[in-house]
Amino acid sequence: MSPATVICIGMAGSGKTTFMQRLNSHLHAKKEPPYVINLDPAVLKVPYGANIDIRDSIKYKKVMEEYNLGPNGAIVTSLNLFATKIDQVILLVEKRSESFLNVIVDTPGQIECFIWSASGAIITEAFASTFPTIIAYIVDTPRSSSPTTFISNMLYACSILYKTKLPMIIVFNKTDVQSADFAKEWMSDFEVFQEALRHDAEVNDDGTSSGYMNSLVNSMSLMLEEFYSQLDVVGVSAYTGDGFDEFLDAVDHKVDEYNEFYKAERERIIKDKEEEEKARKEKSILKLMKDLDIKGKPVRDEVDVLSDTESVEAGENDGEVARDEDEGPLRVYTFPEDRAGEVTAKTDADLQARYQQAFESTAKTASSLTAESIARYINQ
Repeated sequence: MSPATVICIGMAGSGKTTFMQRLNSHLHAKKEPPYVINLDPAVLKVPYGANIDIRDSIKYKKVMEEYNLGPNGAIVTSLNLFATKIDQVILLVEKRSESFLNVIVDTPGQIECFIWSASGAIITEAFASTFPTIIAYIVDTPRSSSPTTFISNMLYACSILYKTKLPMIIVFNKTDVQSADFAKEWMSDFEVFQEALRHDAEVNDDGTSSGYMNSLVNSMSLMLEEFYSQLDVVGVSAYTGDGFDEFLDAVDHKVDEYNEFYKAERERIIKDKEEEEKARKEKSILKLMKDLDIKGKPVRDEVDVLSDTESVEAGENDGEVARDEDEGPLRVYTFPEDRAGEVTAKTDADLQARYQQAFESTAKTASSLTAESIARYINQ
């Protein structure tokens, strides 16, 4: 059985790394130690032991200096460099997959550097194509007590869900400071959320909550009702450890959901891409045939070019085109049958005499012409 991969994503300050530490400790306490991966190159110290740490292979500060980048640009570049070796990471996880049930992955606090970058998509796809993969979206519960901030967090979670196309668990962290019951109620009862929104507008009568904003939040909350139905919601405290058993139950539920729905959907998408590629290749071949004007033409039986004669088998005129019988021979032998015109020992003396006579005549003519030319030149 493949281990479940939990990719922890959350806004900066949501307690994501502390959540990772507590989840790691909780699984160790259950005698089910996970395989831990850290993908945050900028963190100075992590409160857990990582089996694979991006900082071991990529030096964040060196990347900043080498490429003259700022903090976020260096994080993205570090992830890009790491993504080139993601196949090796997957192989390492697969080799150890029989000895653990869970893989937990920590991501950079700058959430956009991971989610909306090409490297983040490559890393996520690599895990999702090999193991049942779940997104754990960590939310800072006290900061989400305002309806406007809450809906902003939910919109971001919605965008991540449809970007990754993976099962998602909304984790309301820091429940030791504020309970997450209000958030769960807002997600399940639209009227309660509307009432909270009206109350917030009355309390904050300082111009920060306009009528336009309330109307927008109302509309978005209606739209998000379908989104909420796709989620599992849990409240945890990374500080006290409360709620982690519930979180692990949600992970098991999402693994089943992945195997039943998401895996089939991913296989369908891969199959569709293969069929599209096949259709594209066939279309290209047909276009090439059309351009070469060979579509529908019969195969040539005759030899049209010199190179075609090479394919003629031995004994078949050695590749030469046979002449039609009715054409007759190209030339006729012109000597008489008694071959009287042929030079023999009897005719050789007469032939020599004729040659000598022709030579003397030619030489005499040439001499007279030369003497005449010299006399004309002197007289001038």
